[in-house]
Amino acid sequence: MTMPAPEVEVETVAVQDVPITKEWIGSLDGRVNAQIRAQVSGYLMKQDYTEGSFVGKGQLMFEIDPRPFEAALDLAKGSQAQAEGNLQQARANLGQNKARLGKADLDVKRYTPLARTKAISQEELDNAVQSQLEASAAVRSSEAAIESAQAAIVSAKAAVENAQLNLGFTKISAPISGIAGLAKAQVGDLMSPGGGELTTVSTVDPIKAYFTVSEQEYLDHNSPLQSGPHGRSGKLELVLADGSVYGQKGTFYMADRQVDVGTGTMRVAALFPNPGNFLRPGQYGRVRATLGTRKNAILVPQRAVTELQGSYQVAVAGKDNVAHIHRVRLGERIGSLWVIEDGLAAGDQVIVEGLQKVREGTPVQTRPYANPAGAR
Repeated sequence: MTMPAPEVEVETVAVQDVPITKEWIGSLDGRVNAQIRAQVSGYLMKQDYTEGSFVGKGQLMFEIDPRPFEAALDLAKGSQAQAEGNLQQARANLGQNKARLGKADLDVKRYTPLARTKAISQEELDNAVQSQLEASAAVRSSEAAIESAQAAIVSAKAAVENAQLNLGFTKISAPISGIAGLAKAQVGDLMSPGGGELTTVSTVDPIKAYFTVSEQEYLDHNSPLQSGPHGRSGKLELVLADGSVYGQKGTFYMADRQVDVGTGTMRVAALFPNPGNFLRPGQYGRVRATLGTRKNAILVPQRAVTELQGSYQVAVAGKDNVAHIHRVRLGERIGSLWVIEDGLAAGDQVIVEGLQKVREGTPVQTRPYANPAGAR
């Protein structure tokens, strides 16, 4: 008794233009992440911001005990005042010594002709010359004292400025506008420049999405992945962890300068507008991009394709109602469809349901594939 031919469901190979989309696993990060650290040593006295809130550039965030730095500033100002007083004294001394030198010069000029005529003794002339030399040395000493006092003032002013800077560093303000993280130090902790960070402020509007592309993808889609810092490429979609598509479109921002020699991948960043700061650094998602259109692509349902020892095949119902097995080369996946690069032609009837019933040369009875709603 002859067994009836098995019944299978077939679908005609579709040929159409389809968009080529790619998805990559991405992680979000702030466009700028500023680590807030202490620049002077001292006890943390106050936290002036709310953790997790938005802070503006220049907003006060932490305060370190300022009293040691106020005392250091007062001491530096006192040293500056003393140096300025020394300069005034040196200038006064210079004036006195110049006056002595002037009198000594006059005495030498007056005594020289008198000594020649024996009107005065040679000893008196010698004393006048000695006084002239002493006064000249005193002038030079006073000029050196003035230079030293001026240098001391410069040093004292620098000490005052440094003390003022250190006092200013006791008030730690946000260097950028953004979302402030949790505080990693508590009031009463001893801070130091070499200590850990106090918190981090991140600019999150727009927010960066980092993902990696393979070297082959970079070569295949060189133009959109080299969009540069102004987002010249097409729009991107961000699929969040719950499967929802983020409402704002993103743009390619930059591609890293090199391919990782260990993995053969390149890091790429995209920017997504983030009004309301809904997205936060550390979130994961899928970045989806439309990279072009495949013309006259051959499409078959995914369930029509089977894998056997690393190769892919499709069963085709021929015009003689006999099943034939075709090896195929797969391209991109479009929803629930595969793009077939090679192995099928337009109009072929691929078997979608009943594949387990057929082998090469099996007679079949065909009926149209009942495609479930939304399968594509």
